[in-house]
Amino acid sequence: MANGSRQAAWEFFGTELKRRREDAGITQVDLGSRVFVSGGYIGQFEQAIRKPQLDVAQRIDEALQTDGIFERLCRKLIDDPRYADYFAGVVELERLATKICEFAPTVVPGLLQTADYARAVTIAANPFKPDSYVDDIVAARLERSLILADATRPEYWVTLHENVLRIPVGGPQAMAAQLEHVARLMRERAAVVTVLSFGAGAHAAMNGSLKLMEFEDAPQVAYTETSFSGTLVDDPAVVKRAQRAYDLLRVAALSPEASLALIDSAAEDFRRCASTT
Repeated sequence: MANGSRQAAWEFFGTELKRRREDAGITQVDLGSRVFVSGGYIGQFEQAIRKPQLDVAQRIDEALQTDGIFERLCRKLIDDPRYADYFAGVVELERLATKICEFAPTVVPGLLQTADYARAVTIAANPFKPDSYVDDIVAARLERSLILADATRPEYWVTLHENVLRIPVGGPQAMAAQLEHVARLMRERAAVVTVLSFGAGAHAAMNGSLKLMEFEDAPQVAYTETSFSGTLVDDPAVVKRAQRAYDLLRVAALSPEASLALIDSAAEDFRRCASTT
């Protein structure tokens, strides 16, 4: 489903939700209280500004007695072939989050990637896929990053392992542009980025990516990922442990100012390397 068609389908979801809600004589606030979100969120669902999670769609069906129509619509719309099955739900949660904290041990996080960097990562992981597949994956990744340009963007905190700054993904020129992009977002205060340097000792030996997401009307969740799978965790005890692990990494990282200087320096090194090749 093309991006425009997908948005049009979400708009249909919202229009149908409003119609069914009004036919039932229920206010946005009342429906929100029944499905455990705010009335404002119901309004944003109806305007297709935000997309509900699957469990919220299921509760809306129960509250409005709509025989599963919103669950079916939601399942269809979040079934995006551009994302792995285990990651599609994370994409929707990113759009709902008020705060995202992320640790990246080897590659620049998707929300910060440039097109050339995303293309290099995608081809490396899918060497036999056609250009059309790669183009779709890259487009999806850039689409995700638009949340950082939105007026209601989440707070975005990122800790990058120094590995991320040193591995020349896509070659020196692409890597220089990628690091300059991260530095630009830092200067524009779209993200707070710190670097876990090699000098951090045992902390620098940590592996596995980690993403923590907070929401206005829902509990915090954690997402962990390896090269081949990912796990979304909402168990409060496990999420608390993940938050502590992230906090320890962030404390061990360089300050934002020192991190920016290191990122600028690495970008300049790659830029010089590109000019000599």
